[in-house]
Formats: sequence, C-alpha cells, structure tokens
Amino acid sequence: MFEEKKDLRIPGPSPVPPRVLRATSKPMMGHRSSEFKVLYADVVGRLKPLFGTEEDVMVITGSGTAAMEAAVANTVSPKDKVLVCVGGKFGERWALIAESYGAEVITYEYDWSTPADPAMIAKHLQENPDIKVIFATQNETSSTVLNDIEGISKARGGSDALLVVDAVSSLGGAEFNMDQWGVDITVTGSQKCLMLPPGFAFIACSKRAWKVIEGNTSPRYYLDLRAYLKEVKKGQTPFTPNVQLVYGLAEVLDMLQAEGLPNILRRHKVMRRMTRTAFSAMGLELFVKDEKYASPTVTAVVGAGKFDVEGYRKVLNKEFGIVVAGGQDHLKGQILRVGHMGYSTPIDMLGVIATMEVALKKVGCDLPLGAGIKAAQEVLAE
Repeated sequence: MFEEKKDLRIPGPSPVPPRVLRATSKPMMGHRSSEFKVLYADVVGRLKPLFGTEEDVMVITGSGTAAMEAAVANTVSPKDKVLVCVGGKFGERWALIAESYGAEVITYEYDWSTPADPAMIAKHLQENPDIKVIFATQNETSSTVLNDIEGISKARGGSDALLVVDAVSSLGGAEFNMDQWGVDITVTGSQKCLMLPPGFAFIACSKRAWKVIEGNTSPRYYLDLRAYLKEVKKGQTPFTPNVQLVYGLAEVLDMLQAEGLPNILRRHKVMRRMTRTAFSAMGLELFVKDEKYASPTVTAVVGAGKFDVEGYRKVLNKEFGIVVAGGQDHLKGQILRVGHMGYSTPIDMLGVIATMEVALKKVGCDLPLGAGIKAAQEVLAE
C-alpha cells in the first residue's frame, strides 16, 4: 500500500515540490514560439542572483555533467596544463573529463574528510605558472565537504588561470558569489537545490572566461557555449530544450523568490546543524569534523564499527520508506550520507532523525532512543 510513499534523503535527485510537478505537466509549447521566448528570457534572467553574477546564465538540456564537460570543452585546448582539486568523486570527474580533452592534468589530491587548502593551490601555481585552468568542486557530495571557493580564488594571486567551479549540489543551498569571488565559470544542475527533476544543466561564464572560450581549439558542437550565448540573448536555446522543465523552473524561481535567498541559506544551515548535532548525540562519528567545512546540503556519519551501513540502509528503506545514501569508492560500507537539500525543511529532518534512531536499534546499535531527536529539537528551538 505504501510502496510509493518514499522520503528521499539522498544527495540528489532531491524531492520535487508538487506545484513544480504540476507545472511540468502543462501542455507542450513550441520552443521557437514567441510565448516560449518570453518565458525563457524570464527564467534565465532570474537565475542570475542565485549564481551571484551579472553575466548570462545558459541552460543545457543534460545532466550537471553536461555543464562540466561544456566548461572543459570550451576552455581547454589540447596539451593545456590544468590543475584539478580532487577530494572526492566529483573532483575525480573533473580530471577524467579534462584528460579526455587532451589536457595535461595536474591533480591536487587531499583527504576526503577535509577541504582543499588554498595554500596548496598557490603552491601548485608557483611550481607551474603555465596552468591555464583550475577545476574545483564547492560541495563534494561523495565526502560532504564544503570547499572554500573564495579562498581558492584568492590563492591564484596574479595568475591568469581561470577558476571553474562545480556548484551542482550547492547552488541554492550554500552561499555562492560568482562575481564577488572572482569565479570564472560556474556549473550546476537541476536536480539538487533547484528542486527540479534531472535534465537541466546551468552554466555562467565571466568576461575573462569568454576571451579564453573564443580562442579555444578543442572540437565542440552541442556543448559549444558560443552558440548558447548567442541564442540566450535572443531568449532562445541553440538546440531543442526540455520545455517541460522550463515550466518547472519558472515555478521553482517563484518559490525561491518568495522565501528569499538569505532565508533559504539559513534553512539549509539549520538542517545541517540539526543533523550533525543529532548524530553526535547518538554517539556516531561525523565524517567531516569541522562544521565550517561541512556541507549544508548533505551530512555523513561513519558507520563502520558501529553498524552495517548497507544493511541499515535497507532497513530504513524497506521498513520506514526513508532512502539515504551510502559511501562511494573506498568509503562504500564506511559512511552513511543523509541529504537535506532543496525542498526540505527542519520539520522533515525531525521525522528522519527520529526514524533513523529507531532503525539503528533494529540493526542492533546500542543507543538510547530519543537522544538524537532531542538534540535536533533543541537546535530548532533556538
């Protein structure tokens, strides 16, 4: 009876608001019609404050990885030297994409439970002054670390290297100021804090980035950002977009504007604090120790030594309808990740935390019931 009653608490896709789902079911519209042009021009204009930019935001029909590849394809010429910050699976993805476009990739690898050190960025640039592009991830969902993008940007000093940032799981849930921080390219996706189904990728480029894009020699067609920029200024896309997601995006932007970005960021911080405090009260070890660098959209705890992570996930899903994520790569079976992004509230997290306590008892974890939920309630009561 309750097979469809699932509480999706993974690091994306995130829950989609009912009003957004209803919007995506509107009748199809021609993507070259005057009506679409008005709608599209409106939504791309309203995306700018989320990015913290005055530059044009372009929409690619594809996953967030499409925007990542577009960023590489348009800035990296064969044999260009690039620096990739790798502290998780999505940092690794930057490196793989750059390698596929013939770049000479220098990787700065750091522990998955800690943020990238801006001083190490500066060191790599001093040792390799010919680095053309730096690729970084703001919110690494595989590790739940929030990186200091402003600090990384400042670490460039006088270097001409572009800074390209994956903000797929943070934009709309964590502070991001593209222009103020000096970020050259920002990419994100639809299915995280932007509360849409998967299928849209968004990208914005600085004026410095456009100069590099114009001179880039890598082959590109569908992901040629020059074509997207030309068309976005007309209220159009160069290729057929997902029209239904444009309807949904308009609804999402209405919701975000009604709540206000400061309140949205505050809500995500409250959920982070509630979740971290609750896990600590349960006697569980937080994977990211310093809250300053802990993601406001997903939290990880160390399960190894306390409970069987994969078995616990199955109990949560089958018996209680709550879907959480395990670890990736060497962290599989070691950590548990709980998403609290987008269409999520502190009230949602109270139910999730209370249920997680019960499920821990069911898998034989010795803890006093109520410690976690009480700690979360106290955070919310503040």
